Amino acid sequence: MSNFKLIRMTVGMVMTNCYIGYNEDTREAFIVDPGDDARRISQTVREEKLNVKGILLTHGHFDHIMAVPELKAEFGAPVYAHEAEEKLLKDTQMNLSAPWAGRALSLEAERLVKDGEKFELAGFEIQAVHTPGHTAGGVSYYLEAEGVLFSGDTLFRGSYGRVDLPTASGAEIARSICEKLLPLPEETAVYPGHERETTIASERKYNPLSRGF
Repeated sequence: MSNFKLIRMTVGMVMTNCYIGYNEDTREAFIVDPGDDARRISQTVREEKLNVKGILLTHGHFDHIMAVPELKAEFGAPVYAHEAEEKLLKDTQMNLSAPWAGRALSLEAERLVKDGEKFELAGFEIQAVHTPGHTAGGVSYYLEAEGVLFSGDTLFRGSYGRVDLPTASGAEIARSICEKLLPLPEETAVYPGHERETTIASERKYNPLSRGF
């Protein structure tokens, strides 16, 4: 039986999914997309007696990053993002924190990952899958052994992320979904940045961008 456990929290003004993945045996953990409500996320971490080893960002939009400074200060955990997202994370107009959240936030990730790069956090092997389209540096995180994919705002349940924001591309998001995500094992559980979870099998059948799966 897997020792991987997952907590999902809905945070912020646009109902973003923040995930805390942790090792039930060691209590080591990582946080995916802490978009807001730093105090509530921190309280959950403390209540579960977790040791946060990293903060994973699927992309740099404000609704996925606003709690990062507080959590980073409290837990001292490095921030992971794709190397192509570096500029957007730093630019308060591109990451929409200034115009949409009314709170300008510029971030710098300590770990800039590359497409296909594998790294270990909390005792789990995580693979960074570059999935541009919603943003140029969008990245999904795949835990093959656990059968889990964090898809950010690339792949949603029966849908996909919007492509009308800075660095977005409709052609790129279609390629990301069809060439990188849908070929994953059909039983893979998909945890998106918004709304309910899904599976690769379901998205092969019902996602409007699916091509011949």
